[in-house]
Amino acid sequence: MSAFSTLREANEVRQAEWDKESGISLSYRGNELAGEVGEACNVIKKLERERLGIRGSRATIEQLAEELADAVICVDLIAMHEGIDLQQAIARKFNSTSEKYGLATRMIVAEAGSR
Repeated sequence: MSAFSTLREANEVRQAEWDKESGISLSYRGNELAGEVGEACNVIKKLERERLGIRGSRATIEQLAEELADAVICVDLIAMHEGIDLQQAIARKFNSTSEKYGLATRMIVAEAGSR
């Protein structure tokens, strides 16, 4: 079982708990994702501030890991909302970019319906 299928299964179960009326919309999810990515970017800014030695608040790699995890969870919730097999979509896009730029690295594309 892949990390994506484990995440999807957990998201499906928790989403049924969280939004019993299935009222959360795609636009809500998009705004949620923007917020989580913004939080990750803010942590990155604070890490760079530390690296550059300039004044201001600081952050940790652990905080960045949490914010990136939140963003990935949100991406899967959006894919789930729209019936997208995220694992397959990522592999196809990765391979398309490799092909476009003449790079040899490819991902295995999962069979349709598998996560």
